[in-house]
Amino acid sequence: MSENNNNFLIAMALSFIVLMGWMYFIGQPQMKAESARQAILAHQEKAKAAPQLAASRAAGAPANLGRIDALKLGGARVPIDTPTVDGSLLLKGAVFDDIRLKNYHETLNKKSPEIVLLAPKGTSFPYYAMFGWVSVPGAPIKLPDDSTNWKLVQGTKLAPGSPVVLAWDNGHGLLFTRTVSIDDQYMISVNDAVTNKSGASAVLYPYGFVARDGIPVTPHAWVLHEGFVGVADGTLKDANYDDFKDDKPPQTFHSTGGWVGFTDKYWMASVIPPQNESWDGVFHELPQGSVKAYQADYRLDAHAIAPGATVTVAHRLFAGAKVVQLLQHYEDKDGVARFHMAVDWGWFWFFTQPIFFLLDLFYRYIGNFGIAILLLTVTIKVLFFPLADASYRSMSKMKKLQPEMEKIKARFGEDKVKQQQETMELYRREKVNPVSGCLPTLIQIPIFFSLYKVLYVTIEMRQAPFFGWIHDLSAPDPTNFINLFGLLPWGVPAFMPTFLLIGIWPMLMGITQWLQTKMNPAPADPTTARMMSYMPIIFTAMMAEFPAGLVIYWTWNNLLSVGQQYVMMRRQGVEIHLFKGLKLPDFIHRWFGGGK
Repeated sequence: MSENNNNFLIAMALSFIVLMGWMYFIGQPQMKAESARQAILAHQEKAKAAPQLAASRAAGAPANLGRIDALKLGGARVPIDTPTVDGSLLLKGAVFDDIRLKNYHETLNKKSPEIVLLAPKGTSFPYYAMFGWVSVPGAPIKLPDDSTNWKLVQGTKLAPGSPVVLAWDNGHGLLFTRTVSIDDQYMISVNDAVTNKSGASAVLYPYGFVARDGIPVTPHAWVLHEGFVGVADGTLKDANYDDFKDDKPPQTFHSTGGWVGFTDKYWMASVIPPQNESWDGVFHELPQGSVKAYQADYRLDAHAIAPGATVTVAHRLFAGAKVVQLLQHYEDKDGVARFHMAVDWGWFWFFTQPIFFLLDLFYRYIGNFGIAILLLTVTIKVLFFPLADASYRSMSKMKKLQPEMEKIKARFGEDKVKQQQETMELYRREKVNPVSGCLPTLIQIPIFFSLYKVLYVTIEMRQAPFFGWIHDLSAPDPTNFINLFGLLPWGVPAFMPTFLLIGIWPMLMGITQWLQTKMNPAPADPTTARMMSYMPIIFTAMMAEFPAGLVIYWTWNNLLSVGQQYVMMRRQGVEIHLFKGLKLPDFIHRWFGGGK
């Protein structure tokens, strides 16, 4: 093989190792480090806030309470109960600050606590949404705010098909009526009406916002955006919390249609204005003692309310899990502009989205995402079969040329230039392209990262089981040497070396990688050959902490590649000696050695 081809192989392999190594040694540890950092910051913030909390208690204000206590102290509430969420609506201020997700739990154990999405003030991390009206600055109009005690005039519980109606009279001729309804998923509709019973016109601006105090202590990763999110004039807005450090100004935008809110890895809370009205949006940080508060809001244009007239505005609040099919439903059927962009598909969305949709399609028919991954692998193999077939044909020819190449090396000894010239002449004469054998690996790189992204960011993959000991395809294989491959009920301390974390599936992946390496023609250059021989070991160690679904994909892909390559080489008359030199039973040598 020529020097240029050797360099290409080395560069390709090193690039792949660097990319995976960055994910393994930097990306994954960053998640753990960020989690630890957030825990320390939260502890420090609580310590700094202790004097303020003590003063708040003395003044009768709620302190850093548990959720149940905070709900009790907030005042009267309207229960919320649907097939997917439960919680309550605080009548004081008409605040949405208590939403729990029935179908999602903190752990694999279905008896573990439900995921808490929205939480009231007084808890560790308040997270809430409000709607209302503001007037022209300086206008003497009394408007509802977070201290307003709304009156429940219709309904006793917010549920699908059972809306509730709230009312408040400002005592100066304006009657505010709010009708709240909810579907069987995560969309809440808020229809705000203002009736002007006074003798003068009023000009009001409707608004909606989502706010959160502090950032929850969760692992953060470079492959995932968490923070502000929204769509304005068809463009994704995705500011980070850190974008507002050091008193940086708010981010503002103007749009007709769209939405704003906050996104976490799997969950989102966003306020959605009427899609046919123009609005001004803002992402900003609000000073609030030692704990930073963040707010995403919109304000519609002015609505003039003549005497005796009523003006109505239809707001919506999404508070729930970012289920792709559901987001697409709200986009297609309810007209929420580009709502699917709530899922962080990444820069390579043109790979990531098709891979997810294929997985989801297979899942709907099979009912198991692990099997769906296997079917996806087969589908990809079929789609790229012509390319892989041509590549394996070329590799088979190169395998047959190995003896000739060894003769060239022996004949010209240390004359590297002459060796390269004769080798390239041999390739030209036999019509062999040595670089074509790299194409299957090159194809796998974008597919690998896209599947990793799908497994990491989509809630459909969260806690999705396969078979046996794999109960969560988005998490690493839980087996390893320390727990005797799952026989013992404990994990591995974080300080343990990587080779102790290698589970059964990463080991299977390493074995299949080795089989594939053995079937490929050995590079003529000793350095390249040595590097390629280490690849299965390197990848086995790296894949130990990657999602199990990704390891299963890689293992199954290797097996299919080995089978395809084996058939092709046999048809080309190439001898295969995977276990040459090893003392194994004769039937294994006959099986893998082509009967030789």
